[in-house]
Amino acid sequence: MNTKLVLLSNRQQFILLAALSLFSEQSLAKIIIERKITTFTIENINALDMSLKRFGVSLEDDVLESLDSYTKSNGFANRSQAIRFLIEKNVTEEKWLCDHLVAGTIIIMYDLTRKDITAKIEQNQENYQDVILSSSQYYLNKQFCLHIATVMGAAHRLTELSDKLTSIKGIKHGKLVMSRAD
Repeated sequence: MNTKLVLLSNRQQFILLAALSLFSEQSLAKIIIERKITTFTIENINALDMSLKRFGVSLEDDVLESLDSYTKSNGFANRSQAIRFLIEKNVTEEKWLCDHLVAGTIIIMYDLTRKDITAKIEQNQENYQDVILSSSQYYLNKQFCLHIATVMGAAHRLTELSDKLTSIKGIKHGKLVMSRAD
């Protein structure tokens, strides 16, 4: 059996990890880093420990409609991804409602045809220059841009900035990833 190997440059790995984090696949990104996987084969992808648990959820019609609307408007592939994202977001928000010194990244993907988004990102970032270490854009194709801001400061301040950036109308996906730095 022929197995095709795909080698990724450091830049491609970084973009892959950033993009994966948008879709709540932190566990996959963590495994790729820990195992230093730079080639992808059927064997090593199947070997990744990605155990998912299934469970049933009962929802009222209006709540289910809201979930479906949220899933579609945020570009999630299915309800499971949307629910996973909301749970992780809630856990993170509760965990970081403090003043610990943290470092991390804010990753957002947006549609380049919306010219006002770039200006709104810059406007919001101006008020948080004390916590922004760097900011970069990666043009994924003619339609989408991946914006990554590296940040460090009080957890509540980073959460504030992330909330402002990810709530800009037209942002397709956004996520704050941070770790304690003190």
